Amino acid sequence: MDEILLVLTNLPNRESAQRVANALIESRAAACINMLAECTSVYRWQGEIETASEVPLLIKTTRAAYPQLEAVIRSHHPYELPEIIAVSINAGLPGYLQWIIQETSPASASLP
Repeated sequence: MDEILLVLTNLPNRESAQRVANALIESRAAACINMLAECTSVYRWQGEIETASEVPLLIKTTRAAYPQLEAVIRSHHPYELPEIIAVSINAGLPGYLQWIIQETSPASASLP
């Protein structure tokens, strides 16, 4: 079975989050995306402490689809350096994990 990943990214608003989510699903780079409620992020950027409202995305994909997922996020993300963090999923409902693999498979795109 292909390795399943949970990828995290944050966007500055719901519109850009929806745009990235749609692009990821349309391209089959992700099987499912949870768009969470706006949160506050605090971080250091270029030597300054920043505070920003952001919309987190929880993205389910596979290791095989990750390169495409990263490319899609980078091409649609408004930040100069977007957060893209992938975490391996060690366990989960087997049927759900198989569904992620199926939905991110290029072969699935040709199914009716």
